[in-house]
Amino acid sequence: MNPVMVTRLALSELRGHPGRTLLPGLALLVGVACLIASLMLGDAMSDAVKAGAERVPQSVGVVVSAIPDHNANTANLDDVAKQLAGAPGVAKVVPVQRADVDVLGADGRALPYRVSAAIDPGDPSLNRYALQAGRTPAADGEVAIDKVTAYQRHLAPGTHITLADAGGRPVQVTVSGVLQLGGKADQPFLVVGKDLAAKLDPTFDTTELDLQLTPGTSDITARANITQQLGTGFAVRTGDGERTIQGGDNTVRVLLFLFSILALATSVFVAGATFRAVYLQRQRQTALLRCVGAERSPIVWANLIEAVLTGALAGAVGALLSGVVARLLAWILDVTGVSTMLGATQLEPAALPSIGYFITGILVAAALSAFAAVRPSLAAARVSPLAALRLADEATPERRTVRARTVRGWLLVGAAVVFALGALATQRTIGAPFFALFSGIAAVAGVFGSFGPRVVPFLGRGIGWVAGKVFGPHVRLAGVELGRVPQRAASVAMPLVLASAIVAGAVVLIGTARDISLSRPDPLAADAQISDTGHRPLGPDVLKAAQQPEVNQLLPISGAGAGITVNGARMAVAGIDPAKLDAYLSAMNQPAAAKFGPDSALVDSWRLEDNKLQVGQQITISGLVGGPRTVTIAGAMPKADLDYADVLVGDPKLAPVSAVLVDVKPGFDQSAYRSAVLAALPNAPTVTVDTAAQSSEDTQRNLDLAAVTLMVLLGLSVAVAVTGIGTAMSISVQERRKEVALRRALGVTRMEVTAGILAEAVLLALSGLVGGTILGAVYAELLIVGMGVHTWPSLPWGQLAIGGLAVVLLAVLAAVMPARTASRVVPAAGLAGS
Repeated sequence: MNPVMVTRLALSELRGHPGRTLLPGLALLVGVACLIASLMLGDAMSDAVKAGAERVPQSVGVVVSAIPDHNANTANLDDVAKQLAGAPGVAKVVPVQRADVDVLGADGRALPYRVSAAIDPGDPSLNRYALQAGRTPAADGEVAIDKVTAYQRHLAPGTHITLADAGGRPVQVTVSGVLQLGGKADQPFLVVGKDLAAKLDPTFDTTELDLQLTPGTSDITARANITQQLGTGFAVRTGDGERTIQGGDNTVRVLLFLFSILALATSVFVAGATFRAVYLQRQRQTALLRCVGAERSPIVWANLIEAVLTGALAGAVGALLSGVVARLLAWILDVTGVSTMLGATQLEPAALPSIGYFITGILVAAALSAFAAVRPSLAAARVSPLAALRLADEATPERRTVRARTVRGWLLVGAAVVFALGALATQRTIGAPFFALFSGIAAVAGVFGSFGPRVVPFLGRGIGWVAGKVFGPHVRLAGVELGRVPQRAASVAMPLVLASAIVAGAVVLIGTARDISLSRPDPLAADAQISDTGHRPLGPDVLKAAQQPEVNQLLPISGAGAGITVNGARMAVAGIDPAKLDAYLSAMNQPAAAKFGPDSALVDSWRLEDNKLQVGQQITISGLVGGPRTVTIAGAMPKADLDYADVLVGDPKLAPVSAVLVDVKPGFDQSAYRSAVLAALPNAPTVTVDTAAQSSEDTQRNLDLAAVTLMVLLGLSVAVAVTGIGTAMSISVQERRKEVALRRALGVTRMEVTAGILAEAVLLALSGLVGGTILGAVYAELLIVGMGVHTWPSLPWGQLAIGGLAVVLLAVLAAVMPARTASRVVPAAGLAGS
């Protein structure tokens, strides 16, 4: 056959059976829609981050910052600003300043962490943050807030929020504007005026200096002159250079792209299985072509041309639908709380893709469709005419093929066992996770690849038998139907097994890590720690409130604050009562500390090694309110969490009390203690009580959010895998047209036919879910054991049930059209012919 005849043969199938021919493109349509949607959503996320990012104003010619030096005092930029004020070519020096402020929540208490607030320079041309709504703060009682916090708290220009001043007293301010910047990980961001900042935090932190140059001064020349004037310890950059490197964050774009690639790979797998089923339906036609003299090569080329056309059409439709999918993904990210963690909410991707994305969708789908059709086309062309012309609707696989598949399956299962034993033998080493990974791949390929035609129908029959006792015999019959075409059922279930295994394994690992953190609390951590979010001294009222009936021991710690150096190195220094320290350590079942007093100190062991200090050596502590102090090292600090102190001096009057560590009596509720202390301090909103149980709850919330994020991203692959169920049901209905007509003639109602098809789709989905969940849980446990942790895996049944229910609903939606087609079969017409 010449190329023209090959093309006509490919087009004849499209004209004669458009529905059957285009069926393999359904999975590619969804895959391309997910791919382009992820790119569009990533673009929207990147644009949102870029629009809200801190930027150097256009009027700034040079930017100066200090290079941090952890072993000595970093240069003071306020002094540098005075030095540069009269420098040649410098018209104005604008300090870029920030303050740390306390934001009060709806309960009237301060948030756990202080909020970073940029100080407005007072000149709109020098603003570093773009506004989404409203205006910059113009008065003493106004602030601009980031858009994520505004979204979470329903804030808008004109509404009010409450802050705490330097003394810890509530101050109500008005929201004057909403920034395009989005706060990440529940950390708000504010812009405040200088007068308000002085009330909230008098100690400004100057991070950079923006230099406006005189007209005609070259920024490159000015940079060179200023660099020479300041010397080492400073970074001097041009404003244009800073504006060039400031851009968007591509993390989300890359993450979405990687998971969409996984979804696209799943679509290729599903399309290949569908091509195989479609070519099997056309085997009689292929056999007749071979009988009349057609060679194998033209038939293969005709199939590939048909596949390219199918893929191109699927890619075009998928690209056009990508805008809807992108907005749906954005809505899901908002609902699940993932978008607030990423710092961008209420994203609005474009409704339609760009020309570039549209062409990309067509080309990608066409190429992948041809790739997916290669192997099925070769297999279809290799079938002998006599075998294809058998009277049976579907030929029984040859014994040689079955035997080869069985041997391959046992080899893969054996390899999975060997790799699993390798993971157990190499516990606590880098090789254990790799052995577990290879074992999982071999297990999936063996159990659901080679043995899939047996395993999947077996699972379907088992689930159908159980469900049939509740929902009726049509469900049990649907389970039996899965064994009618076992190879197709296994091919459709495989991508769902893979996606389910990844999801189940991930949530089991996350759940187990959460349970381990809850069941094995840190023995060195205090049951509770009382402190002020703004590092304000704790007064006698706080110490009185801390002494609740359930307290076993209290340990006040007097932190010296920031800017303290020990022998020239920055360290956190605190004063403590040695007797109370010993009593606290005894209550925690920890060994007593070395004897020390007002003229001696305990130093953290790693500080001793890092700074080459020795017991008995004298050290000088500088930066204290009372002046420098020389003490002798009495020993190493005990192995307990002591408010992150590096040096403990045996003098509780070294500084005001900054924190109180609490050991609660056994059997008492830490949360109840926290509530009692806070209730006793209604006029101290910035005092917080951090408990070990609360820390575990925060860990659990973060892990749950990670699990939700993973399930949302892997949901793309699951959605593509479910389309395979829809295509399998469509092909099954076409093949069973006479059977359905016969059942209708025997009195089966349309509703019962519909229910049977839907039940078959649900059972196929459940077979993949059950198989994948079991594999994921088993290999999650293998990974846990490989890391040297021996515990039972934690199965988060709630999350798995919600995910499973979503997959079942998607399977039902995918099977609605095939079920409707089956229910409309007229008995007389169906029994008369195809």
